[in-house]
Amino acid sequence: MSRSAQIDVSEVEPGVFDVVVDEFVSARSFRVMLKDSDYSRLAKGRPRETFIRDVFRFLLTREPKENILGSFDIMDISTYFQEFEKEI
Repeated sequence: MSRSAQIDVSEVEPGVFDVVVDEFVSARSFRVMLKDSDYSRLAKGRPRETFIRDVFRFLLTREPKENILGSFDIMDISTYFQEFEKEI
């Protein structure tokens, strides 16, 4: 992940977020779903938008934004990165 990447998060409906990762050379949009139960268990008190931003930082340290699915549920990440729940 570029240090200058900007991650914008907006909740478009309860539990559904639009995320834009902008590296100033290129940007990509994502649709992310977050169930209340997963948020309560994983966020450790962080606001939802902050938690989603942290999730993307986690992902971007492991792969370029172009390799991240365009739409996914937060819990899908554990399928690809077993350390997700522990590290987030």
